[in-house]
Amino acid sequence: MYQPRTYRHWVKGDDLVVCNVVVKETDLYLRATSNLRRKAHRMVLKYRDSLERYIARHPDFLTSLEPLEVEKDAPKIVRDMAEAARRCGVGPMAAVAGAIAGFVGGELLEFSPEIIVENGGDIFLKSLRQRTIGVFAGNSPLTGKLGLQIEPEDTPLGICTSSGMVGHSLSFGRADAVIVLADSATLADAAATAIGNRVSDVADIERGIELAQSIGRLRGVVIIKDDRLGVWGAVKIVPTQNE
Repeated sequence: MYQPRTYRHWVKGDDLVVCNVVVKETDLYLRATSNLRRKAHRMVLKYRDSLERYIARHPDFLTSLEPLEVEKDAPKIVRDMAEAARRCGVGPMAAVAGAIAGFVGGELLEFSPEIIVENGGDIFLKSLRQRTIGVFAGNSPLTGKLGLQIEPEDTPLGICTSSGMVGHSLSFGRADAVIVLADSATLADAAATAIGNRVSDVADIERGIELAQSIGRLRGVVIIKDDRLGVWGAVKIVPTQNE
């Protein structure tokens, strides 16, 4: 049986300090040059408060499965989610996990030159060294055998994952994993959801790649269904072995 967050044990290396921040649905795993838990906790509360206050006034923002227009004076995180949703043709909450990881990670850079913020499989990464991000794709035989090699000059970077087989996020597809790389973690999250909605079987991998190419502003995508793999863009896949 799948156990949430077990993939966090695959993170190797002891060069950064680890901490966790949990606030309601937000569950952050952070790595930085020092323990930034208190600062990160305050930031999570700030961004969640912005979202919750906006949703209280605009409940459709929480439930819509299609893009929504938002006011020009809406909170920045709300505008960012709405723009990502518009580009990808999904509801704005499809980008919420990536948005919080990205906004918190970006703000924490003031206190640490290296930051890894993971929020339910959605990652904001700023690194001064080469990193390998392990690929978790549920019951696919490729789980634990592949990683994404990320060079420091390619960060900050959003690396977000959607799955129709793993986790609690809404997906209309059956992909084991859709992983999107983009400068914006908010956009990467929305795009992963949109692409994942298109992939129900192996024959749909090509359609998912075509959608990724059409969205714009994406660095690359990896689509996994069963034992098949589709890759597009600036993605370097390397073999790994997690025990």
